[in-house]
Amino acid sequence: MTFDAQAVYTELHAHFRGRIRRNESLSRHCTFGVGGPADVWIALDSRDELMSLVRLCAERRWPLLLVGNGTNTLYADAGVRGIVARVVLNKYTIEEHGDGTALLLAEAGISWPRLLNELAPLGWGGLEFGPGIPGTLGGGVISNAGAHNSDMSQVLEWIEVFDARGSSVNRSSVPLVQRYQRNELDLSYRHSRFRELRRIQFDGQGNPMVAERGLIEPAEIIMRLGIRLHREEPQKLRKLIEQYKQHRKMTQPVQQSAGSVFKNPPGDFAGRLIEQAGMKGTIHGKAQISDRHANFIVNLGGASATDVVALIREARNRVHEKFGVDLELEVELRGEWAEYGIQPEAQ
Repeated sequence: MTFDAQAVYTELHAHFRGRIRRNESLSRHCTFGVGGPADVWIALDSRDELMSLVRLCAERRWPLLLVGNGTNTLYADAGVRGIVARVVLNKYTIEEHGDGTALLLAEAGISWPRLLNELAPLGWGGLEFGPGIPGTLGGGVISNAGAHNSDMSQVLEWIEVFDARGSSVNRSSVPLVQRYQRNELDLSYRHSRFRELRRIQFDGQGNPMVAERGLIEPAEIIMRLGIRLHREEPQKLRKLIEQYKQHRKMTQPVQQSAGSVFKNPPGDFAGRLIEQAGMKGTIHGKAQISDRHANFIVNLGGASATDVVALIREARNRVHEKFGVDLELEVELRGEWAEYGIQPEAQ
C-alpha cells in the first residue's frame, strides 16, 4: 500500500493542527543534529492520542515510528517515510508508603534531568545517578540506562506497555495495554528485551545492517513506569547530582552527539579501545571521533548521517583488527539507509 503523505497530513491536520508538520527535518529532533525529513511529523501530548494514532495507523496500514527525545538515535540523511510521532507524555505522581519509601508513577516521556530537578528538593532519592542521562525514562528502560555504578534495573518496579505487535500483521488485532514486572524485562548492562529487537548487526566489511522496518515501531510502546524511591536529605542529593554533572562536563564533549556510540565490551572500555586503535580525533566530513572521549562522535557543524556512519564503520573495523573485539552499537539507526549502502538485515 502506497503512503500518500499529503493526504495523511490533510486528514490528521484537523485534529493536531500546530502539532503536525510536513517534511519536518529530523535534525531538529535528535541530539546528533543530523537527519533528513519525516514525511509527516506529529507531537503527541496525551496517552489517548498515542493509543488512537497507533490504532488508526494499524487500521490504515500507515507506517508509524514513535520516538522520544532523540538522544540515542541517528536518523538517515534521506529521512523517514511515513509518520514520525514524538511521544510527549511527561506527567507523574508520587505515592508515599509511610516507611520512608514511595512509588513514582511516571509517564514514559518525562525527561530524566527535569525529574531530578523536581525530586531532589522534595527529598526523594533513587534516580540521582542520572543527571548526565539526557533522555526520557522510557528510553532509559529500553537501554537500561545507568551511570556511577547504578542503573534503571535497580529502581524499576514495573512498566505499562501498549502492545501493537499483532497489529503489524493482522488488521483485526486490537493493541492491548500490558503490565510487565522488572524481572520480565531481561535487564542487564545497557540491555533489555526491547533492545534485543533493535540490535544492529554488521556485515563482513563492517557496514551496519538495519533491521527490516515494521508497520508500527516500536511495536511495544512503553507508556508508564513504576519506580522505587527512598527518602534522602535534599542537600545530600543536590551535592551528589552536582558532582555527577561536573564529572560529565570534565569527561564528555560539549558538541552535539548521541552519547556513547558503542557499548563497553566485558572487562574493557570502548573508548579506550578506539583510542588505542589510533582513531581518537579522527574527522570524516563534519563529524569527528571526539578528542575528549573516543566513544563519542560529535557534530562539528553541518555533519551528515553518512559522515557519522563512516566513523562508526572505521572505528569498529580498526578495533577488530587490533584487538579482535567486535564492538556492539549503542546508538540506534532509523530511516531510509539503503541508498547509502546500508541494507536491511535478513529476517
